[in-house]
Amino acid sequence: KAAAGKIATKHKFVIDYSKPAGDQVFDGADFEKFLHDRIKVAGKAGQLGDNVKIARDSSNNKITVTSNIPLSKRYLKYLTKKFLKKNTLRDWIRVVATTKDSYTLKFFNISYVLFGLLFFVYLFHFYSQH
Repeated sequence: KAAAGKIATKHKFVIDYSKPAGDQVFDGADFEKFLHDRIKVAGKAGQLGDNVKIARDSSNNKITVTSNIPLSKRYLKYLTKKFLKKNTLRDWIRVVATTKDSYTLKFFNISYVLFGLLFFVYLFHFYSQH
């Protein structure tokens, strides 16, 4: 609780999911519900009360989480990754910090992944013959 005359700390975090939503592989409404059901307040999930507010801006494909109690940005990243894993998107989408108080969901750069895989196969082939 804030002492008399002091302003309560307010945390505001933004999660931008516009890239995956633009390709119709990410459902913002499901993600909003997931966050609402999973964020813990006083050790209890789903009971946000007036302490935590979750707002979805469907025009910009962003979710804003505002909290009057201490809430870790890292905790939101953890929950976002958990949601991606649950929906089998974790292999394709990563969570990147873009500013001090925001995350953006981006696709992995597949060309780098394929290059690494080809390089690994080349090394394996080279060393297996020697």
